[in-house]
Order: sequence, then C-alpha cells, then structure tokens
Amino acid sequence: MNRLDRFFEISERGSTVGTEIRGGVVTFIAMAYIIVLNPIILSSSEDVTGGSLEFDQVSATTSLAAGVMTILFGVIARMPFAFAAGLGINSFLATTVVGELTWPEAMGLVVINGLIIVVLAATGLRRLVFDAVPMELKLAITAGIGLFILFIGVVDAGFIGSTGSPSPPVGLGFGGVGSINTVPTVIFVVTLLVTGVLVARRVRGGILIGLVAGTLVAVAVEAIWELGKATERPGGWSLSVPTLSGSPFALPDLSLVGAFSLDSFGRIGVLAALMLVFTLVFTNFFDAMGTFTGLSRAAGLADEDGTFPRLRSALIVEGAGAAVGGATSASSNTVFIESGAGIEEGARTGLANLITGALFLAAMFITPLASIVPTEVAAAALVVVGAMMVSHLRHIDLSEFSVALPVVLTVATMPFSYSIANGIGVGFIAWVVLRSAVGKAREVSPLLWVVAAGFLLYFARDWIEHLAGV
Repeated sequence: MNRLDRFFEISERGSTVGTEIRGGVVTFIAMAYIIVLNPIILSSSEDVTGGSLEFDQVSATTSLAAGVMTILFGVIARMPFAFAAGLGINSFLATTVVGELTWPEAMGLVVINGLIIVVLAATGLRRLVFDAVPMELKLAITAGIGLFILFIGVVDAGFIGSTGSPSPPVGLGFGGVGSINTVPTVIFVVTLLVTGVLVARRVRGGILIGLVAGTLVAVAVEAIWELGKATERPGGWSLSVPTLSGSPFALPDLSLVGAFSLDSFGRIGVLAALMLVFTLVFTNFFDAMGTFTGLSRAAGLADEDGTFPRLRSALIVEGAGAAVGGATSASSNTVFIESGAGIEEGARTGLANLITGALFLAAMFITPLASIVPTEVAAAALVVVGAMMVSHLRHIDLSEFSVALPVVLTVATMPFSYSIANGIGVGFIAWVVLRSAVGKAREVSPLLWVVAAGFLLYFARDWIEHLAGV
C-alpha cells in the first residue's frame, strides 16, 4: 500500500485509496453511456461502398479501447482523467468522412491523426499551436461541436425532420409536419426531460440513469404495441428495436481490432485526405487541451496557465488514444469531461483510472444488453451532452463584433452544414480577416494565418482538383 501511495502520490494529493476507488466507479457510471452511443453513431452510417459497422463489434471495441487507454493514462500521467471515444469525431466520421471513404480507410485517417498528435506532443509543437489559437475560437469549436451533437440527437429522435420543401427546410416532428407524431419521439422527450432533471440536480450518473429509465420504458412500450422498425412500419423505431432475445451476456467480438486501411489517399486524392486529417487533428487537439485544462483546475492540480504534472506525457498518451481508437474502429479516444464526476467525488490520482478502466474492460461482456437501447433514447443523452458543450460560450465576451462574428459562424456552421470541418475553417478565416481589419493583425499568430490558408485550400479543393485534372 505504501508503494501504491508513493507511485500515485495519493496522500500527497490529499486523497485515500478508498476515495480513489469510489471516484473511479463514479467516473465510469457518468460516462458509461458511450458504450451505447458510440456504436449507434458509427453503425448507423454506410460508407462510400455501402459497407457498415456492426453494433456489437463497435460496442466491444469501444469498451476495449476506453479500458486500455484509461488504464494507460492512469499509470503514465497518474491523473484521474478517463478516456473513451470522442463524440465530436465519431459524428464527423459517420456524417462526413465515410461519404467519401470506406470505414477501414476512415479509421486509417484516425490512426494517422493520432500519430501526428503524438509527434506534436513529443516535440512540444502541440503546445505552440495551441497557444496560437485565441481562446475565443477554442471555446467556439467546443460549443460548435456540442450544437452539432445536439442537432444530430434531435434529428435521430424524429423531434426535428426534413419537410422536403425549400422553405422551411425542417420542421417539428418526423417529416417536419409541425407536431410530435410518433411514440418513439415521445419517449425521447420524456427521457430528455428526466435526464435533464437528473443532471441539473447533479445526480451521480444522471445520464446513465436516464438512459436506463428510458430504455425500460421503451422495452415496455415495444412489448405492448410491437412498433417494430420504422423501415417496416410507420411510426416505429428508427434503428434499434428495444427487445432482447437470448442471453444478455456474450464473449466480445473483437474482429474490428486492426481493421483499418491507409488507402484513403488513393481513393480521394492527397489534398482531400490531408484536409480530412487536418480537421481530425484540430478537432482532437483543441477538445482534449480544453478538457485537460478544465479537469486539472477542478482537481486543484493546475497552475495559473493551466499546466499540470506530467503534461507532456499526458499529451503523448492522448495522441496515442486517437491512434488506438482508429486501430480498433472505435473512433478516436480522448479524455472525457465526465471525469469531472469522479473528481467531484474526490478522485485526484491515476488510481481512479485503474478502477474506471477495469470496469470498461468488464463491460465488453454485456454488449447484447447494450444493443437494446433504441436510438430515440440514446439521442436524449446526445442532446444533454451537446448542451453541456454549448455552455462553454458563457466564457466568451461577444461585445466586440470582430470576435462575435467568427465565434457565431464557427458555432452555427457546424450543425447547419452538418460538418465540423466547415465550422472550424469558417471561424478561423473570419477571425484572421476581421481582427486584421480592425487593426489587430499583430495579435493574430502567423501559425493561425497558415491554418486559415489551409482551410481556404480545403474549401476550394473541388476547383483545385478540377483544374489539376484530378
């Protein structure tokens, strides 16, 4: 116990072994919803060839990658920050990347993204690039991803639907008819309100409790009315039908481990592939750095500029998480803000991560049980998590229009164009132009100009490829 205490600095940080164990359990409860949400997001989209990922396989690798990376981070960085598949990047893969690539190729880009982040962290360049981007844009990116996730949630739940008309393009309810018109959407609304109340009252594991409660209601409704799938019966469940046949336990199917490809450059061209990698790096990069800063402050382990013990090691492991997530087809793994639940419970060291990681590894054996959660119920958690991320806007002073416009464009473009890449690019370009126009060009880092120029190439890539004869 003395060796354990010294290694994790438990007493030095004012904690105990019992507190760390309790904090690790609470962190797992707070973020266990990812075992359901990540496979729903990734398995719901077909790639450019019509291929798709299996829910059970993604759920198993989601737990595997989260468990391995959480334990690894706890041992190396010795901080109580748990890892899992990032909701922003998995949505980007499912809604944007696989429209041009196969799933193995998309995951290959995630691996490349992770290796780049490892190099940036090991050389110290990651800190330099992070410092070049103004805090307003860092917060706007996080908030924009949150609004994008929220939008995906309300669409998946049938709460918002396409009208099929130029104006208005969307409306309330399935088909945009102007009212809630399906039972699954009603269950979404109920689950959202229940989860929202639990989170607002700071109930430990509020999101997970909401998911379980909503699923139980959905199972009962399906048993009574037998709604079935929406593709077979109008008003049915959009993706997962809440029924369970056979045992809720099974050996995990890890067939997706190693199922990635680096052939994306040959399919869509070097420029297009590089811009997708660029977007993945930036999304991963800023989300993780912001989360690191917030959690280290919450744990009382950060200094004034937001750094904390073993920062470089932490950044390297975070980059490795992205590579491991891609190599297992679980999507990029990154530090989770829900780790704050365990920190609030008293976790201060990496020992809490060992507990959280072990619980994730155990969760691989309950994949069949997780598959009964319908999309409409999981969508409620998406909306709640999205709202949490949007709340970062409260830290931005929007009184100056040269700040307000780039921030708003960043946040709004992501859901409106259904692309995280577009939001980041529009925001960066608007920032360098407007801040320079009001006489503050010297405050704009040269690195930010390079980034903005790269996004101009990204937005003009169709013209460039056409002119180049690609």
